[in-house]
Amino acid sequence: MKIIDLEPGDPRLEADLLPVLSELRPHLTPELFREVYEGGYGQGLRFSAAYAAGGRCVGAAGWRIVVDTVSLRKLYVDDLVTAAADRSAGVGHALIAHLEGHARAAGCHELDLDSGTQRTGAHRFYLREGFDIVAFHFVRPLAGPDRAS
Repeated sequence: MKIIDLEPGDPRLEADLLPVLSELRPHLTPELFREVYEGGYGQGLRFSAAYAAGGRCVGAAGWRIVVDTVSLRKLYVDDLVTAAADRSAGVGHALIAHLEGHARAAGCHELDLDSGTQRTGAHRFYLREGFDIVAFHFVRPLAGPDRAS
């Protein structure tokens, strides 16, 4: 397996990574994905793609280095997904190892992510990978251009 970090404008983002990422984030159109990455890149957003032998993208990770008062410096995982047909083949483990390498190189104290409460299979995976459940995540929706008032 080969894992590659993809910069904005790389054609593999839409051709390879987005179809896998869409399994987790089905609302992302190619246009919206470009907009999000172009806007998020300046905030540290990066994407990594995992390729199986033969060149097929089988996993995707969106991540960023965050400096805050809680962890001081952490690598936050926005998105982590393995293509449905390729689950339980070590793709997620390889992506986490790749992200941990970035985190250690950046002097991070932890690898951090949120996972929807309905994703129990993902939770079992994260626990097997050494993650702990340490907090509740609260959201207060705000009306906006894409939300009903």
